Amino acid sequence: MQLYADHAPRRARQLASDIIALVFIVAWIALGVWVYQLIAAFRQLGVQMQQAGAGFRSTMVELGDTLGSVPLIGSGIRVPFDGASDAGATLENAGQSQQDAILATATTVGLFIAVVPVLLILLVWLLPRLRFARRATEAKRLLSMPGGAELLALRALSTYKLADLAEISPEVASLWRAGDPAIVAKLAQLQLRSLGIRSALVEQ
Repeated sequence: MQLYADHAPRRARQLASDIIALVFIVAWIALGVWVYQLIAAFRQLGVQMQQAGAGFRSTMVELGDTLGSVPLIGSGIRVPFDGASDAGATLENAGQSQQDAILATATTVGLFIAVVPVLLILLVWLLPRLRFARRATEAKRLLSMPGGAELLALRALSTYKLADLAEISPEVASLWRAGDPAIVAKLAQLQLRSLGIRSALVEQ
């Protein structure tokens, strides 16, 4: 498969566009990762909340167990500590929920920033590059086949403006039908040049 044109100016433009596109792709991906990390850093608040809730719950449970073992007053005094431990568990769960929400937000925003621009770049850059490679490869394959030059010449006749064809010869169509080798070669070369292909076979 031919990825780049044979002609230096067009090949240079293709290389430049490839480099620019790759730089932008890397830049948008890096930006998406940076935004993800920036938002995900707020998870630390949820971690602290979860740890505080877990510590408070554990402390209340321990106090309740300790005071609950005191004869006569134990069974009644542990009730408020059990309630306080439930409040600590609620705070712990809220901290975990906050972490999950922040992580989901960071992932969504990071992916959006990275993926959407990259997809647009691929549409604008990669599809035309693949189209060029396919057409150039097909043209070279045609050129290597018997009668390939005639087919390329026919394609030039069907795609180029009459003014461009007239510059080759005022009777270019009739000469092509007659199989004039020079006209066929010029038309085929015109088509190949539009694809960025240079062929010694046609230029002879």
